[in-house]
Amino acid sequence: MADQQYDVVIIGSGPGGYVAAIRAGQLGLKTAVVEKDPFLGGTCLHRGCIPTKALLENADIWQKIQKAKDFGITVGDVTIDWSAVQKRKQGVVDQNSKGIEFLFKKNKVEWVKGFGKVVDRNTVEITVDGQGDGKKLSTKNIILAMGSVPKDLPHIKADGKRIINSDHILALDYIPKSMLVIGAGAVGCEFASIFSRFGTKTTIVEVMPQLLPIEDDEVSKEFTRIFKKKGIDVFTDAKVLSCEVTEGGVKSVVEVKGKQQTIETEIVLSATGRRAVTENCGLEKTKVKLDQRGMVEVDGLMRTGEPNVYAIGDIVPTPALAHCAFAEGILAIEHIAGKDVRPINYDHVPNATYTDPEVASVGLTERKAKERGYEVKIGKFPFTANAKAKIVGEAVGFVKYVTDAKYDEILGVHIVGPKATELIVEAGAALELEATSESIARTIHAHPTLSESLAEAAEDVHGQALHI
Repeated sequence: MADQQYDVVIIGSGPGGYVAAIRAGQLGLKTAVVEKDPFLGGTCLHRGCIPTKALLENADIWQKIQKAKDFGITVGDVTIDWSAVQKRKQGVVDQNSKGIEFLFKKNKVEWVKGFGKVVDRNTVEITVDGQGDGKKLSTKNIILAMGSVPKDLPHIKADGKRIINSDHILALDYIPKSMLVIGAGAVGCEFASIFSRFGTKTTIVEVMPQLLPIEDDEVSKEFTRIFKKKGIDVFTDAKVLSCEVTEGGVKSVVEVKGKQQTIETEIVLSATGRRAVTENCGLEKTKVKLDQRGMVEVDGLMRTGEPNVYAIGDIVPTPALAHCAFAEGILAIEHIAGKDVRPINYDHVPNATYTDPEVASVGLTERKAKERGYEVKIGKFPFTANAKAKIVGEAVGFVKYVTDAKYDEILGVHIVGPKATELIVEAGAALELEATSESIARTIHAHPTLSESLAEAAEDVHGQALHI
């Protein structure tokens, strides 16, 4: 027998799950969240976004100290206390996790500890440590939000010691002397950026022609150039054929454009993607359909093939980003609550990579815009011509606009450079409001600011940038 009746039961407390729960509570829905971990927040908070960005902040501060002399400041002997770095990182994580607990209580969301398994469209069974005690939750609606875990390459398995993944690296109790990173997406590049600045001799291998391959071609090319300039060994159009654990580290065989070479490092970080957690969740007994990657198929309102069962976040074939999961969770709950909702425009989901330099984008790349049949006009502005970028000592990279030549509508904005992940917000608003490059150019931006580069790049669409 089910213990009690809920309006919605959410399986998973990651970004999508906990945000959906809070919105459900705000709308007066009786809500329970089932979480197998002993804490709330999921991968993003405990093994992803937040701890990684905390370490990146430490790397930024360390780098600023190294450059202090350029600003007329002399410092003494500076050292890294790695245990203190890790302690601070964990403190940030713990504070955020406690914050979610508070928000659950505030919004009357029940936290059910255990593993949630779908029995049918109206019932979720709870097990703890693999043992079921007969506890079942009866609900009108279910939201699947189980998230994802790191994925190994078929021929290279993480052992948690010498060959590690993004979970393992966050728990390292030392700074490795050398590291090979397999995969140059956001995860691989962020860890390369962290540890290379802390003194780790870093090599990154990417099968595609450039780092951050989902970004605009010009941005990826510039980012790759800057990474190389910073002393990171970059191999693109390359693949790791094997990794042999030795007494002192790992011996990796890398093929670059048909030629093989051996690279020896203390550790190898496998950052080759993630897989959806959809196994052993009872979905095979439902009308929920999975694609060939094990992801849940949904419609524009996050509904699965099973009535009143929704899916959000990393288990659906949409951008695997925390802020995307936020939006999907809100959409699902508001649809359940009978609100007037509309599907998410995934072209308007921003990408953000918190490396040095940062990279951020929203909308269509130049290549994708052309593939969709647009006649495009491009506007660019370099941070070398921006006064604030010079002031902060980070005058690298550029802002790029992709616009529709016919109507001047902004189709995409791409940034590589200082505070790109913050600057991209203006571009996101511009796309949502169907703004033109002219309207952004006519928007008065404060001086001196990095954001002026957005206005200048918009001016450049029409060949009227002032400072280049």
